[in-house]
Amino acid sequence: MSIEELEKAFATDRKALMPFLMSGHPTPESFARNLREAAEYADVIEVGVPFSDPLADGPVIQAAAAQALSHRTTLRSTLEVLTARDDGPPVVLMLSVNQVLAYGVAKFAASAKQAKVSGAIVPDLPFEESAQVREAFAHEQIALIPMLAPTTSDERKRAILGKARGFAYLISVAGVTGTRDSYPPETLAYIRSARELSPVPVCVGFGISKPQHIEQLRQSADGFIVGSALIRGIDEARSVADILKPLRRACDTALTGNRS
Repeated sequence: MSIEELEKAFATDRKALMPFLMSGHPTPESFARNLREAAEYADVIEVGVPFSDPLADGPVIQAAAAQALSHRTTLRSTLEVLTARDDGPPVVLMLSVNQVLAYGVAKFAASAKQAKVSGAIVPDLPFEESAQVREAFAHEQIALIPMLAPTTSDERKRAILGKARGFAYLISVAGVTGTRDSYPPETLAYIRSARELSPVPVCVGFGISKPQHIEQLRQSADGFIVGSALIRGIDEARSVADILKPLRRACDTALTGNRS
């Protein structure tokens, strides 16, 4: 996998569906099964690497990370699972910059490439301090995925998006991850403004949990990241397929083109 494979995931007449799974949750064995099942419905899969000091995770994902850590899940074990997986949609990792630095930036990039990882989201890596990581990732054809929030200034958006590869992760609302009923008009305006500035597709996360959310936002966004709702469903012993099927249908009905 590579940045190019990640970009191809958005070159379709439907909106991209990006489920989030926590590595090692609820057990390492079930994570591997859920990864295979999610591949049947996903355009891209986001895999969280559990960390003891969560960044912007809500209680559902925090609990999943704690459970994964209790099974001794690490960045190394996560890469081993991804290396062994069958071909499927591109995978992007969500992890802390401390995990990357502890592993070694160049070594991590090389290992991630071997594990068929196409990109990484590093929320606590400031844009101004990202050059070394970005260069190491680019050398291995791995995208450093930027995150933007509603509070990001227009000037900063332009700077961040100017370096973007793969896609941009838009935090839908200020706060932590978790499900929501609907999105206010200002959220749509924020997504549209980011999309106008972005040379890469924009994907919305934080709160996407049902088809109605995709229906509300699909004219403004290129893809949708489903995290807490999927993790909660897994915790409730629901199958990944049952959770993702209606969201896949909602994405497939968006036939106006990715960059319309």
